[in-house]
Amino acid sequence: MYAPMPSQYCTSCGLWLISGTSWVSKYRALYITVHGNKDLFKVELSVPQNNELPKCDTSSTHQLNTQHQAKHPRIQLMQRLQNTFRLKPTQPSPTLRSSLIPSRSLRAPAKAMSTFTIPDTDLRVNSIPDLSQKDLLSFPAFKIWVATLQQSLARQQHPSHEFHDDPYVLRKIDIQAVDRFGGNRLGFVKLKADVSNGQGETLPGSVFLRGGSVGMLLILQPNDIPTTSTSDKGKKTILTIQPRIPAGSLSFPEIPAGMLDDSGTFAGSAAKEIQEETGLLVEQSELIDMTALALQAGQEPDYGERLQRAVYPSPGGSDEFIPLFLCQKQMPLAEIEALQGKLTGLRGKGEKITLKVVELGDLWKEGIRDGKTLAAWALYQGLKGEGKI
Repeated sequence: MYAPMPSQYCTSCGLWLISGTSWVSKYRALYITVHGNKDLFKVELSVPQNNELPKCDTSSTHQLNTQHQAKHPRIQLMQRLQNTFRLKPTQPSPTLRSSLIPSRSLRAPAKAMSTFTIPDTDLRVNSIPDLSQKDLLSFPAFKIWVATLQQSLARQQHPSHEFHDDPYVLRKIDIQAVDRFGGNRLGFVKLKADVSNGQGETLPGSVFLRGGSVGMLLILQPNDIPTTSTSDKGKKTILTIQPRIPAGSLSFPEIPAGMLDDSGTFAGSAAKEIQEETGLLVEQSELIDMTALALQAGQEPDYGERLQRAVYPSPGGSDEFIPLFLCQKQMPLAEIEALQGKLTGLRGKGEKITLKVVELGDLWKEGIRDGKTLAAWALYQGLKGEGKI
C-alpha cells in the first residue's frame, strides 16, 4: 500500500497532490490524521501483487497529460483520499501525516496506573504514575480540599439541608495531571471528583488544585497626613505589574500576592510577599486580616459549611482561597514616590515585577481586571464604613 506524505494543492490540475509514496508490506491499514480536525480516518489502500510500486516517468503530477494522469499511482491514491475525506478543490490543503500502527511487541510498555484508598475511608483514588500515594496525601492543598468537601457533604444529614432527602456522595477521585515546582515539589494537581446521589445525578467535579494564596492591600500614608485622618485623600497604594501568562498578559496590574508555602502562616506569608514584591519590611502585627474581620460580622447556622476564611476567586474550577490583608504604613512622601517604577521580585523564580504607585481612590479603576484587587477594595470600603478599621 502507499503511505501518503505531506500534501499540497495543485492549481493547474485541481487535484490534491502527494509529494511522495512509500511501500510497506507488513501493514494492511493506514491511519491518517487531518490536522485542524479531531476525527481520525482509516483508509484501506490496494496492494500491488508483485510487491512493486508502479512507476511513472513524470515526477510532477500537474504536468501529466489527461490520458496518463488517470493511471498515475499518486493520482489514483489521492482520488481515493478525496472520496474518503470529501475534499473539494476550493478547500485549503490539509496537512496529512501517516502513522502506521506498530505490532504489539514494538510498543513502549505503558506505565501502570495506581489505585489506593484514603486511610480511614472507603474513598478510592485512581492516580497517574507520576504521583505517588505519599505525595498526594501529604500535599496540603489536597488535604484541605478533601477534608472541606467531606465536611460539607456531611452537612446534608441536617433535615433542613437542600439535599437531605437524596444526599450526594464523593465516590472516587481520578488524578489527571500534576505540575511540579523546583526541587520536585508538588505544585498543581488536576483531578476529577465523582460526586453523585442515589438517583445517579452528578455534580461538576473538575478541579484545578493549587491551594491557598495571600493578597495584600498596602496603603501608604505620607507623613504630612495625620494618622487620625479618616479621609483617603492623599493616600497611596501599590500595584505590581508583572507577566501573567495564564491571562495572556505580560503586564498585569494587581495587588501584591503570592502562594502559601507548606509551613507558613497566612500573616507570615503576607509579610514575606510584601517584602519580596515591594522591598518594604512589614511586621506581622501591622497586618489586618480583612476577610476574617468581615466574616466575624456574619452568622452561619450550626449546620453551615466550614470553608476557609478567605475569598474564593474561581470556585467553579479551582480550590484556591485568598485571605486578604490590609497594611497601613506611614512614610515620607519622597520615599513613596521613589517606589514608582521600581523593579522587584525574585528573579531566580522568574518573577519580573514593576511597582506602580496609584492614588488609593483610583485603585478600583487601576486594578479592575484583578479579582483580588476589587475584593480587597470592597472589603476595605465596607469595613471602614462600619468603623471596624
